[in-house]
Amino acid sequence: MEMLIGRVVKSHGVRGEVAVELLADESEDHIVVGEVLTGRQTGKEIQLTVKTVRPHQRRLLVSFEEVPDRTLADSLRGMKFFAKPLEREEDSDEYYNHELIGLKVHHDGNEVGEVTGVMDAPNRKILEIDYKGKEVLVPFVMEFVPVIDLDEGYLEITPPEGLLDV
Repeated sequence: MEMLIGRVVKSHGVRGEVAVELLADESEDHIVVGEVLTGRQTGKEIQLTVKTVRPHQRRLLVSFEEVPDRTLADSLRGMKFFAKPLEREEDSDEYYNHELIGLKVHHDGNEVGEVTGVMDAPNRKILEIDYKGKEVLVPFVMEFVPVIDLDEGYLEITPPEGLLDV
């Protein structure tokens, strides 16, 4: 399984750098010097080796070994980068967003919906759940989400009274 990690927004400067919008939690773990990225753009797929990376206005400025100038950098506009998800340590209690999206949601022993998205708030994640046809937001904390079983593809929620009454 591959996940979308970034997209070229525009070229930057005259030395072949591009501004890359980060599209996954772990994007910065994949876009590192020496890494070979798989880029796809309107029917073509290419491999690009990361030469330099630096942060810039909530994006990364990236140069590639194969892109020596602005002309080639301009041709990368809109290119999307894909990578295999990083493996999580077995005893870790942290989850990547892509691991949570699509999980079935159980409440009081019954399946009541599915995780449709994850919002990254400053102190925690917030699960976007399709709960019986309505979108509800549940803070991703142990108190409200005590059970997560990735192998079985579900999580259990125990929200406080009123949270699901939207």
